[in-house]
Amino acid sequence: MADIQKYFVQFDEAIRFERDDEKAILVEKRERVLRRLSEGIKRQRQEGTEIPSYEAFNQGSYAMNIGVKPVNGDFDIDVGLRFDLSTADYPDPVVAKAWVHNALEKHTKKVVVRRSCVTVYYQEHGEDIYHVDLVVYSSGARNGDGKDYVAKGKLESSASERFWDLSNAQELQNLITSAHSGEDAQQFRRIVRALKRWKDLRFSSFGRAAPKGIALTVAAYHWLRLSKRHDAFANVTKYDDLEALSNLVAGMLSRFQPVWSDGEQQFVQRLSIALPISPHSDLCDNMSGASMRSFKERLEMLLAALRKAQEDVDPHTACKELREHLGEDFHVPEKSDTAQKRDRAIISSGNSA
Repeated sequence: MADIQKYFVQFDEAIRFERDDEKAILVEKRERVLRRLSEGIKRQRQEGTEIPSYEAFNQGSYAMNIGVKPVNGDFDIDVGLRFDLSTADYPDPVVAKAWVHNALEKHTKKVVVRRSCVTVYYQEHGEDIYHVDLVVYSSGARNGDGKDYVAKGKLESSASERFWDLSNAQELQNLITSAHSGEDAQQFRRIVRALKRWKDLRFSSFGRAAPKGIALTVAAYHWLRLSKRHDAFANVTKYDDLEALSNLVAGMLSRFQPVWSDGEQQFVQRLSIALPISPHSDLCDNMSGASMRSFKERLEMLLAALRKAQEDVDPHTACKELREHLGEDFHVPEKSDTAQKRDRAIISSGNSA
């Protein structure tokens, strides 16, 4: 088997957010949005609207350091806004989202109230290049059960589509980030980022055809087996991302189960990825039977490529195989370079005999 670990590391460096460039820009956009939000909330209060205090916090892939550069160039950051209010006092969650929208409406040309958040877009030549997702919460300190709830619904949503949904976003974030430490955590993040890049390349970003990024992250939390070996002679631990990713994909495929679909009037192979915290919901329940079939088929193709690369003794052809599924950022070494290394290894082995 060819040793291609360094190419996985190079791939990760190419696709992940870098704190000193993309992340720095996103942080600057975040701070601008939060300043404008504070000014807009203050203005509404002065005009007579009663708006409780709130706290802002980072969440999502940015906070967990598992973000990847978007294929379409639209970078994003998620920010939670926990308002000091109860769901009982504000049964319509869109009221709180409207406060946020009104505060930011003229900050940029495009501020949209979406089902799960309020999104502020930054554009260039009419194209979205950055956006900040603001997720509105009701504070657990104000709710009888002590739990946070996230606001769902759009400005034009019917009453049935406006509701507070139980959320433990920060608990989940803390659980995932504390699962591994040190070099183990780095391998975990590399595998998650590789899967997310694969998803971005293989599925449309529109609609519900693609698995959610958080679903792939939780799948890795549940089923990733770290792949590492300690070299006692050199006293170093060597990681094998190819094996770790191959085992994870195989584990995901092994967990597809036949589930009856009323809509299709037949059994459909489905993968359930449960939240590891309450309410333990299935992160794939939004995917249709057709989307789930496509998900399974593409996982099978990815696994075949990973196993083929594992069996290959030439880093050039192994990396070429992976590039077909993980994208152009996966480096393929020159054929001549890998051939010279194999020749030297053969000569060395012969002399030692």
